[in-house]
Amino acid sequence: MRAGQGAARARVLQFTNCRILRGGALLREDLWVRGGRILDPEKLFFEERLVADEQRNCGGRILAPGFIDVQINGGFGVDFSQATEDVGSGVALVARRILSHGVTSFCPTLVTSPPEVYHKVLPQIPVTSGGPHGAGVLGLHLEGPFISREKRGAHPEAHLRSFEANAFHDVLATYGPLDNVRIVTLAPELGRSHEVIRELTARGICVSLGHSVADLRAAEAAVQSGATFITHLFNAMLPFHHRDPGIVGLLTSDQLPPGRGIFYGMIADGTHTNPAALRIAHRAHPQGLVLVTDAIPALGLGNGRHTLGQQEVEVDGLTAYVAGDPPAPLWWEERTQMCPACPLDPSHDLVAHSPSEPGLCSQGTTTLSGSIAPMDVCVRHFLQATGCSVESALEAASLHPAQLLGLEKCKGTLDFGADADFVVLDDSLHVRATYISGELVWQAEEARQ
Repeated sequence: MRAGQGAARARVLQFTNCRILRGGALLREDLWVRGGRILDPEKLFFEERLVADEQRNCGGRILAPGFIDVQINGGFGVDFSQATEDVGSGVALVARRILSHGVTSFCPTLVTSPPEVYHKVLPQIPVTSGGPHGAGVLGLHLEGPFISREKRGAHPEAHLRSFEANAFHDVLATYGPLDNVRIVTLAPELGRSHEVIRELTARGICVSLGHSVADLRAAEAAVQSGATFITHLFNAMLPFHHRDPGIVGLLTSDQLPPGRGIFYGMIADGTHTNPAALRIAHRAHPQGLVLVTDAIPALGLGNGRHTLGQQEVEVDGLTAYVAGDPPAPLWWEERTQMCPACPLDPSHDLVAHSPSEPGLCSQGTTTLSGSIAPMDVCVRHFLQATGCSVESALEAASLHPAQLLGLEKCKGTLDFGADADFVVLDDSLHVRATYISGELVWQAEEARQ
């Protein structure tokens, strides 16, 4: 056999001494790449009678599909919901920096904003391919403003909207053209929401249910209309109740359309979701779990005050909360009923209790506002918290989000013909290198020496 010859043929790379995540298992096989795609070596050998132009020894490390983050609000001081004159440069900065987290594709996310912000920002963030410049943009995720006031979380109440008589016209008037949009989060209990869900899905836009007080019946009806995703499960929705599990009940519902599963986002940062809740969700519906960061502009910075859309947030350690509130304890509970610790003042929706003083209420102290954990940290925490397999943890950050967006033939997989977007990991799942289209785009410092 001969190595490739001639300038017209793309070089063949062979990654050796590695474990490839393929078909839900880690396989001791080589990975072959040509022209930015995963190559079938048998065809190369027996049909083209060629061998690799270059071999790269991976030192026994794991090669997994590149991570895909479908909910990230910004990072490194960049806020996607700020209508600056050069939005694109901020997106490019985040795209470049998250390569070190193993992220090869993402959906920049805008929180609830006034229409003029959407009209200015959306046209400036087109779908783009990834490369040495940064992770690829798969389309925008618009989280709000058509959400519940009761479960708005860190979304500014002044800019929340409901659907009027001509519901989809309302959507277009709020957002402007939807050419660059991939996901819209809305509350399904809002009047005329099903009309909007049908219109959005007909345009190839994924509809996600979140920031909602919907009961299970309303959530099931939304899925029957076309919704396929749940935004950060357990957060900003009614808590699970045995007589009406609410949106959470979709994980095991028997009222979904035949052949249609539900996907759900989980923020596995150690703050937003208790490990027991992570385990419950994963064991109930492992195939639908999608790890998201829900990262805010403070990602990669430090303690202090930062922005999130039209509001300010305060970062204290690993927790981000709406500015003006004291730091949020790590043990918190969201309620829709009167707090038993302060029965004379049931007006607040979020209450926190001190583990050392059960039942002690600290009124109005825990409005969480996104995460500051990178995707690779979420993968490691999810693995540790659930006790799942390494393969399951990696697929929750790669294959599952690709399936959600209908991209599983080219993203989130290392099957033959797929895009050669992958991450090189050590046994503890720390990122050692990131590749996009078979090209090295980031490498850990010690690996360069």
